[in-house]
Amino acid sequence: MQTTEILPQPGSYAQGVLVTGAERLLFVSGQVPETAEDGIPEDFESQCRLAWRNVAAVLEGADMSLRNLVKVTIFLSDRKYRAANAAIRHEVLGDHHPALTIIITGIWDEAWLLEIEGTAAA
Repeated sequence: MQTTEILPQPGSYAQGVLVTGAERLLFVSGQVPETAEDGIPEDFESQCRLAWRNVAAVLEGADMSLRNLVKVTIFLSDRKYRAANAAIRHEVLGDHHPALTIIITGIWDEAWLLEIEGTAAA
């Protein structure tokens, strides 16, 4: 499989990602900031890192990693989390640039400050 980032942007995303030669696609359901024991951190930064860990766990279950992400959608409960979200996303993804959409919206559980879903290819 080969991916080509189309117009990569600063901040760990690209305007598009072209995937060729992929044999497997994984659609990651929205991952919330909750542990298996139903623990939900109170602050945004902890919730964001936990949601990313949950995304990584799903990817690992399919023998993939964050580097396989080609599209990410992040749902934020409030636009005040934009800067922290961008900083943590960059920390987690580094120089990997999947296509990205961020939506400010109400989230099913009011304790969750974000939810992250993705598409991965291998």
